[in-house]
Amino acid sequence: MHPEQALTAIWQAGVDAVRGDNAITLALAQQKIQRPDRILAVGKAASFMANGAQKYFGGDIPTLVVTKYEHVGVISPTIEVIESAHPVPDENSLHGGSALANAVADMPKDSHLLMLVSGGASALAELPVDGLSLENLQAENNRLLSQGLDIHAVNTRRKALSDIKAGKLLARFKGARVTTMAISDVEGDELSAIGSGIGHATDKTPFEFVPYIVASNKIARMTCAALATKLGISVIANEEILYDEVFALSKRLGKIARTTQPGLRIYGGEPTVVLPPEPREGGRNQALALALAREIVDEINISILVAGTDGTDGPTSAAGGLVDCTTWTSEGAVALQSADSGSFLRQRNALFTSGPTGTNVMDLALILKV
Repeated sequence: MHPEQALTAIWQAGVDAVRGDNAITLALAQQKIQRPDRILAVGKAASFMANGAQKYFGGDIPTLVVTKYEHVGVISPTIEVIESAHPVPDENSLHGGSALANAVADMPKDSHLLMLVSGGASALAELPVDGLSLENLQAENNRLLSQGLDIHAVNTRRKALSDIKAGKLLARFKGARVTTMAISDVEGDELSAIGSGIGHATDKTPFEFVPYIVASNKIARMTCAALATKLGISVIANEEILYDEVFALSKRLGKIARTTQPGLRIYGGEPTVVLPPEPREGGRNQALALALAREIVDEINISILVAGTDGTDGPTSAAGGLVDCTTWTSEGAVALQSADSGSFLRQRNALFTSGPTGTNVMDLALILKV
């Protein structure tokens, strides 16, 4: 199998293992979850997670999905869907946040709510604190996203601006039990950080609260490793270490790739990138892929795939980049400087596009040396 084909197949296997419908159906069966009276799903994988719940319980439970534009997929007509923007909220995000808040508040005594949460919920559903306009909220999100902050720092500020994050949504619940099932897109898999805590409940809640993490970057990486081994590829490393700025990461990972033995290195996490005042096309995965292409320009035996497991990298329709020693040219430096890695990778036939995947467990970087 050609290295590019192998990397694509390995990445896809990891993503499929944490797809929302698969993860939810399995978790509901394993945990023997009681039938809920209402299902609320929010995040990039929300429609897939809702489909998994309907497959398990049947299609007659009132269900609301709030997800990203073009991330609905094939979904039951009985499910109410609100599509909104990511990574910066829009008017529909406020509609989604209001709909979630009303649905939670309207649930009666003794009711059971099933919350399905995945990454992206911070922007996709929002109810700003009193006095904060949508325009100001968007400006603050743009400012946060341009500074190269990690997700915990970004979400700390988002929580302060929101009336449904950090346990505030479930504080409206007057029923008996909330079960939250989440696909983790954060380091440490903390529910209070996923979607800025939109599915989290504080310790003082009067209802029973039972949370589960049903999919994570670790599960995706382990599945990648299993397929690589089946294909006869030695797995040299399998780590969640992509928590640095893209240029620092590219230097470090490029050196490792050049100087160590053949095999596959699997890395997970979420890099950061500092954007110029007027960024062009691309996201953190495309930037990291292009920066790594510079590091392996003389290495004919190395191929690298860097992609977001949700299938979208920043405000683009691409997931990332698939590069080798032929990808880099001197024009790449300008593309990196102007945050235009997407345009460059497209011109070099190195843009990696998967379409929405039905999950979101941060990013995967696969470095194959043959």
